[in-house]
Amino acid sequence: MPEKTTTAARTWPWAAGAFPALLLAVVLGLAATGGAAPTMVDPGPVVRWGVPLASGVADGAAAVTVGAFALCALALPRHFVAGDSRRRTTAEGRAWPAAARIGAVAATVWALSQLVHLILSYGAIAGTIGGPGFGAQLLQFVTDIELGRDLMWTTVLSAVVALVAAGAGGYASAALTGVLALVALVPLALTGHASGAASHTLAVSGWWLHAAGVCLWVGGLVVLVAVGRLLGSDLREATARFSAIALWAYVAVAFSGVINAWIRLSTPLELLTHPYGRLLAVKIALTVALGAAGWAHRRVTLPAIGRSSDFAFWRLAGVEVLLMAATTGAGAALGSSAPPVPQEPITDASPTYLLTGYAVPPYPTAITYLTQTRLEPVLFFGTVAAVVVYLRWVVRLRRRGDSWPVVRTLAWLAGWLLFAWVTNGGPVVYGSVLFSAHMLMHMLLAMVVPILVVIGAPVTLAVRALPHRRDGSRGPREWLLALVHSRPARFLAHPAVAAVNFAGSLVLFYYTAIFEVALTTHVGHLLMVIHFTVTGYLFANALIGVDPGPSRPSYPLRLLLLLATMGFHAFFGVSLLSQSTLLAADYFGWLGLPWGVDALADQTRGGAITWGIGELPTVALAIGVAVAWAKDDTRAARRADRRADRDDDAELRAYNAMLAERARRDGESTA
Repeated sequence: MPEKTTTAARTWPWAAGAFPALLLAVVLGLAATGGAAPTMVDPGPVVRWGVPLASGVADGAAAVTVGAFALCALALPRHFVAGDSRRRTTAEGRAWPAAARIGAVAATVWALSQLVHLILSYGAIAGTIGGPGFGAQLLQFVTDIELGRDLMWTTVLSAVVALVAAGAGGYASAALTGVLALVALVPLALTGHASGAASHTLAVSGWWLHAAGVCLWVGGLVVLVAVGRLLGSDLREATARFSAIALWAYVAVAFSGVINAWIRLSTPLELLTHPYGRLLAVKIALTVALGAAGWAHRRVTLPAIGRSSDFAFWRLAGVEVLLMAATTGAGAALGSSAPPVPQEPITDASPTYLLTGYAVPPYPTAITYLTQTRLEPVLFFGTVAAVVVYLRWVVRLRRRGDSWPVVRTLAWLAGWLLFAWVTNGGPVVYGSVLFSAHMLMHMLLAMVVPILVVIGAPVTLAVRALPHRRDGSRGPREWLLALVHSRPARFLAHPAVAAVNFAGSLVLFYYTAIFEVALTTHVGHLLMVIHFTVTGYLFANALIGVDPGPSRPSYPLRLLLLLATMGFHAFFGVSLLSQSTLLAADYFGWLGLPWGVDALADQTRGGAITWGIGELPTVALAIGVAVAWAKDDTRAARRADRRADRDDDAELRAYNAMLAERARRDGESTA
């Protein structure tokens, strides 16, 4: 143990060297691309160099914040009270509070550096810092200018994260802090390259996915190295858990990095010929090197932990931390450098582009619905992850000799394949310009995809396939069960609440300003997709699901609930058919489509789609309830038969004796 303790004590220099490496990478990157060169309205070297440096510090602090609380929520066991026999474990748990403290300090640094970045960003636009009226001008910048509002929201959200992080003392609060930190990255995604170009939504989602992956991966490893001296016997288990997180994060970083490069480069040759491309090539090389280091961790050093000296592990991890810091710094420098493809707003004056951010798609036909695509990185990545994880669970069950119904697997795959098409194919392409296509997208997300997903029974599969942790920490299985049995989840999954939410969301969404927000903002669109998919899942799961969670009513009541909800759904469709005013008129009424579209007539078609498509899922749900009812009656009959075999029909004999006694009494009373 002394050798391991000495080796672990050397981990702090590696972690402490991350920020200098990050800053050095920013400086070298800016020098290579000229990103800090004087401009026509030069604000001075302090602002020119200060903006990317402050951005780099903020990015690094954000990564450490996310990584620290991800480790606390998913990988590290907490310190338990000594002597409490109900909560005794073999885990030391000393690393958990240390990681939480590191995360709290990093969150504070993030908020402060983000504030500095906000002020310097305004100085870069105004050409100076300070002077008469600076405060009023800065206030106007953060209230009236889109870039200023996004930076202001990031600063405010990072400050909220710092406050919540200071009080994080348990798994739930750690998870909340980590989620809030990921949410705080959303406004930053709106300020990057291509924020005003034709690839706006692709760039926004790609940047956020990239940032989230980097934060989990880079920040997690930095904190793991920093608290390594406290892990002791928990080192191997904690590292294995982080390795699984890092693998998914690496895939997200690589996937989103390809998207971001595709947006900013016109040809691959610019990786060699353009300053921005050369710096991007350096970042790609660093990312590949990090992937190789991660592979070495999983294949070579991780299995050796605990059997020999851990020096090789910490040396490799330390080098990986420095490479990660340099990669993050290169990313910050890229953010302040001009890419080959101009990122200014396109001067297309068509109303369709101005409202949607995209050119007019081809005239809608069955073929174009199947062939048109519009990649949404976050939803596409989530779809692939859902399929891969589910199949891994199925394989894990079969390897240990357990079975899983093929029908459930096929339903799950079909549901997510349909989800991928709806959110990345023709329905979303035409849903942004036609109300009828938008209703088609809505109906598929809320009524068809959820039924297939519910048949897949993902929670039941996860509970059977995921390992149970015995050191007090929370893994995917523990978090899933905690979520399913939490009070908010039980409330939302209650059949009556799920039905009201499913039906009431239609009116609340389409007859308020929320509809137009979902049409005009990418974040609003993502929230709409998530809401209607989850709402549909909760309703379908309450009726035909087998997953644990809601207290399901009797089968006759389920049919009554289904008919009542679908009746309201049909009424909503009829109301659209008879609607004489245009919903979201400032949007659909000004698109100027060249196909001669009557927006009000198209809205009427949307009502017909709502009414017509809703019938098929209703029939499917009714059949599902009836089949489940019949199976339940069959199982009850079999249980009664087995009980009768065990007790020689004691229940029947008691019933016959009761009838005989009643007949005897009736005979005596008449006599």
